[in-house]
Amino acid sequence: MQILGQFSIWSIIISLIWVVPIKGYALWSAVERKEKRWFIALLVLNTLGILELIYIFYICKKKISNIKADLKTKI
Repeated sequence: MQILGQFSIWSIIISLIWVVPIKGYALWSAVERKEKRWFIALLVLNTLGILELIYIFYICKKKISNIKADLKTKI
């Protein structure tokens, strides 16, 4: 039982490390583009980063180099 509990904690930590930056960037992009519906959907739905990645790369049509440049200039 102890092993299962440790596994759960580590899986939560890893998923948070994965989801929080992606969700933050997707929400920030939705605000910049003034897309209220996407902002609400991204904020409410928890898809472990899948919906956020679809929004960033297919809806916003951003590339990795654009994301790096955005992060350098905005932070």
